Amino acid sequence: MGLGRGSFRLKGQICYSLDKDHIRTVKEGTVVCVDGISQGVFETVPEIYEGLPKEDFGDCLIVPGLTDLHIHAPQYAFRGLGMDLELLEWLETRTFPEEAKYSDLDYAKRAYTLFAEELKRGGTASACVFATLHVPATELLMELLDEAGIRAFVGKVNMDRNSPDFLREESARRSEEDTLLWLKDTADKYALVKPILTPRFIPTCSDELMDRLCGISEAYGLPLQSHLSENRGEIDWVKELCPDSLFYGDAYDKRGALKSPSRTVMAHCVWSGDEEIRLMKERGTFIAHCPQSNTNLSSGIAPVRRFIDEGISVGLGSDVAGGACTGIFRAMADAIQVSKLRWRLVDESQKPLTVEEAFYLGTLGGGAFFGNVGSFEEGYELDALVLDDSRCPHPLELSLKERLERFIYLGYDRCIVGKYVAGRKIF
Repeated sequence: MGLGRGSFRLKGQICYSLDKDHIRTVKEGTVVCVDGISQGVFETVPEIYEGLPKEDFGDCLIVPGLTDLHIHAPQYAFRGLGMDLELLEWLETRTFPEEAKYSDLDYAKRAYTLFAEELKRGGTASACVFATLHVPATELLMELLDEAGIRAFVGKVNMDRNSPDFLREESARRSEEDTLLWLKDTADKYALVKPILTPRFIPTCSDELMDRLCGISEAYGLPLQSHLSENRGEIDWVKELCPDSLFYGDAYDKRGALKSPSRTVMAHCVWSGDEEIRLMKERGTFIAHCPQSNTNLSSGIAPVRRFIDEGISVGLGSDVAGGACTGIFRAMADAIQVSKLRWRLVDESQKPLTVEEAFYLGTLGGGAFFGNVGSFEEGYELDALVLDDSRCPHPLELSLKERLERFIYLGYDRCIVGKYVAGRKIF
């Protein structure tokens, strides 16, 4: 995997978020890494760091590694298929039959190797990943991602109802037992990859199962990930299944899922109403905004402007295979574009996202789920991408911010020529 977690200097044209409204750019700047931790960005390197090894990337852009807050590893194999379907039909006809294949460890190894290599070559440094309900395949995925140098939370999926016989756990107790076995097998096993509890969503998880998983979360201090208010049909289904709940998010909250002791991330939140938004803000829930998936599956346009203005923690998700692309630069552009449609067609009080905000969501905003991740500020884990945008030639004289904006919209992952995660050189 290249250099170990180390100390070095990276010189180039540096861009990173200070906050959601400001991108700092430094021409011919240097980011200093000591024992995997950023010491900051300097125009003139302090004497104390001058002895560190230096890589000079010339006119290339250097930006923080990207965070994907929501992606399904077993769905990578069928990206771009079934996109004429809505969520629930798509799950039944495409997703569940594919995920059942991961009971075969040989198939899982072929598929997950492709997935891990894709993330390694691309801009993603950190990811919240759904696996399947199969323990051996989930452990294999964790191993492959760790070998690829990706910082990840990986979840063994839990589902004990409303799913086909070939992809349903026999009981809430058995699901809990398998989850505890998986946690024992993987405890402190990997440098970069950790477990995250993963009830698929309320329709496939009984109240008993949710109670058991939230008990594990409390006992082990584990984060939790799931789906929330993605599709209108799904929301109506939850009303039928949980008649005592006031709204979808309340069904999770009654079981304790929104107040995980180590953070909860909910994907989508397309149709979250006032009460649900207020509850997520109170609980400190992260939202994974997945604009491409929400478009492909005709789910709708999430009110991401409102989430940001409310001070809710938000990041971006590719949501492969609802989204057809693993690239988070693409997700930044998609997020801006769908926010323009929402502003023009749905609610003119919610202004579109800016480039600054989209870049923040894909770096510092989503990275916060992992801790001090997503920035070059002092004290952050050193994740970096080196972008050679000269491979996309043009005749213009552009500022660093304009070059970054252009890269976001063009989304050329093939122009990523260097990558570091947690102070480790990936390529």
